[in-house]
Amino acid sequence: MQRQNHNKSYPLAKRQGKTKLILGITGSFGSGKTTVAKIFKSYKAEVIDADKLAHNCIKRGAQAYKRMVAIFGKDILKKNRVIDRRKLSRVVFNKKNLLRRLNNIVHPQVIRIIKSRIKQSRARLIVLDAPLLIEADLKKIVDKLIVVKATQSAQIKRIQKRSPLSSRDILKRIRSQIPLRLKERLADFVIDNSGTLKRTRKQVRQIRRLLWKN
Repeated sequence: MQRQNHNKSYPLAKRQGKTKLILGITGSFGSGKTTVAKIFKSYKAEVIDADKLAHNCIKRGAQAYKRMVAIFGKDILKKNRVIDRRKLSRVVFNKKNLLRRLNNIVHPQVIRIIKSRIKQSRARLIVLDAPLLIEADLKKIVDKLIVVKATQSAQIKRIQKRSPLSSRDILKRIRSQIPLRLKERLADFVIDNSGTLKRTRKQVRQIRRLLWKN
């Protein structure tokens, strides 16, 4: 675990008289953001999963669904007319302009839901798990930013355990995001998730103690 900004070591919630702390977690495809978010959840944090919100936004009949079918065509649909995310991925990750158009459809809706969830939440610690947190300009709504990193080989290995994606397709997705080294420069904390789960838990525990002392 690396601290990026030593001037922010005093717990933000106490310093500003806030009752809640919003913690953003991001990284690269397969770096282990969701694993880190789950560890924070075990400390009674409320986790907002941006990916899940995005999936809900593209359900059949939704506004984003209609716009996506109009732009990308009916070939991205399954037989039951639900969007096939694998087919959609093959389309957008081969052309940057199409990926940008997809993000322009989905991101505004997801951001509105995230802001509403944060406003309504009574949790002391809110964790925003968002792979495109920086790309979607969500950094300004979080109090602290954690970037989760891993070696590229670890990323590929993890993704292939849960997905049929080829190494080539995985690399396309990784390269579609802002490079990790640039994300690290914006981070308050960096978690190295290349090792064991025990090591990752230790880094999360250290950050939690620094952010919000009981």
